Amino acid sequence: MNKKNKLFTALGISALLGFAFPYANHAVDDTYRQIKTVVDVMEIIKDNYVEEIDSQKLVYGAARGMVEELDDFSQFMEPDIYERVKSDTEGEFGGIGIRLDIQEGWPTVVTPLPGTPAFKAGMYPGDKIIKIEGESTKDMIIDEVIKRLRGKPGAKVRLTTAREPADKNADWITRDIDLVRDLIKNEVIRHKMLENGIGYIKVIDFSGHVMDEFSKSLEALKKQNMQALVIDLRYNPGGLLTAAVDMSKFFLDSNKMIVFTKGRKDENYQEFRSNSSAPDADLPIVILVNRYSASASEIVTGALQDNKRAVVIGEGTFGKASVQTMIPLFDKSALRITIAHYYTPGGKMIHKDPKTGKGGITPDIEIKVSRDDEIKLIKKMDEIYYPEEKKEVEKKDAEKKEGAAAEVENFKKSREPAKEEVKDEVLNRAVELLKARDILSHLSKKT
Repeated sequence: MNKKNKLFTALGISALLGFAFPYANHAVDDTYRQIKTVVDVMEIIKDNYVEEIDSQKLVYGAARGMVEELDDFSQFMEPDIYERVKSDTEGEFGGIGIRLDIQEGWPTVVTPLPGTPAFKAGMYPGDKIIKIEGESTKDMIIDEVIKRLRGKPGAKVRLTTAREPADKNADWITRDIDLVRDLIKNEVIRHKMLENGIGYIKVIDFSGHVMDEFSKSLEALKKQNMQALVIDLRYNPGGLLTAAVDMSKFFLDSNKMIVFTKGRKDENYQEFRSNSSAPDADLPIVILVNRYSASASEIVTGALQDNKRAVVIGEGTFGKASVQTMIPLFDKSALRITIAHYYTPGGKMIHKDPKTGKGGITPDIEIKVSRDDEIKLIKKMDEIYYPEEKKEVEKKDAEKKEGAAAEVENFKKSREPAKEEVKDEVLNRAVELLKARDILSHLSKKT
């Protein structure tokens, strides 16, 4: 085919495509016009800015700026950060002992882990980490924040935190905290027996081997004749979707819907259902949540609430339920982007809409906990949830004291007035509800 024929063929194909797909052609034109703005800005900066600028930095800055227009959970990662994210490890590590999430562009404490440096330093849920070693953390991706907080046990790290004041009109309270990293064991489950055959399991997060630990805790409580169960998901920032689905399968049978995803594209619709049978399909359950319960916590809560398998008590949950995918780019950078949202079996979108404020899980019984009571409970957390470890520490401390000095100390303590007991109103309400259910189930019509 000669050049003239090739030209006519190309023009013919172009005309045909333009005729057949006018909207697609228009969309491409719009995209190129928009990209031209970015290119023009880059060229103006390169030619006129007072200092010489690395073009790569401008490109990465533009990419970050685009992603920041989406949501708090979509992120652009430069090659070095993406490489560190891929090489992340689980288990034991040197750190300060907090669970984090991103709120309003700032890394925010979801909960400190009892006995850790963060816990001993008085870091509480809601505290924002605004600087690490003097560098601002605003809009820093959570993977990068975690990497900077971790390090060798014994190494120091300086944080600047900000805490919301009781007076909403006052300035946030900032402070510098010097912490020494410690070996952090990534515990995910705690359990104990309460009164009247009521079992209690606190799920700290949905990472690692949470389901193995959850299954062991259930079996241990059954051996103690558990008749009902409280699942505590307060301060739980979430984790693995598979763990949330598997946990729900313990209590849901008959192929019931657990959660489904929906996005702009049809291929992003996906259903997750229970099995035909479940080991604990008839076990009475109460779930505890608060405003820090997010992600996988909300999936379990929504699944059991919508399927009438649990009563939910506490505060409205956080509202974080985005389905994300990681897309590596040609220069070894990567894009983590939200492609869908999770919905409860009844069709409620879990993810909170920043414009309307709608989203999250609304409890069946709502109980507000004051900030003062919340802090008191956090301070007592090691005694409430880790009683055996607390006793062991006290025993070792007592053994260090010698002779008469120990006797004098014990005498002083015996003369001190008893400390005011911190009441966990949310947990107490759950226990009352399950006790009442047990009593009512034994009443006959005649009674």
